[in-house]
Amino acid sequence: MSLQSKLKNIPIYPGVYRFMDDKGEIIYIGKAKNLRSRVRSYFQKSKSQSTKNLTMIRHISDLEWIVVRSEVEALLTEANLIKQHAPRYNV
Repeated sequence: MSLQSKLKNIPIYPGVYRFMDDKGEIIYIGKAKNLRSRVRSYFQKSKSQSTKNLTMIRHISDLEWIVVRSEVEALLTEANLIKQHAPRYNV
């Protein structure tokens, strides 16, 4: 499934998302109480986007998400995944 198709199908539930580069490496892990809103916000043109985010966005080739039951579960899952994968944009 293409990145654009995935962006259209992101659920509105709490969860954790992972952005991958063209090599399949995880470059960023984040959490959200509404996955659809949060992930799509990265791809909307905005003058307030940081240079770091703009650079990261150019490297995103794929994304995955994990739906969880609550914001607390999203926070814990995100922390564990960041420890495990140490993505370069989670600095």
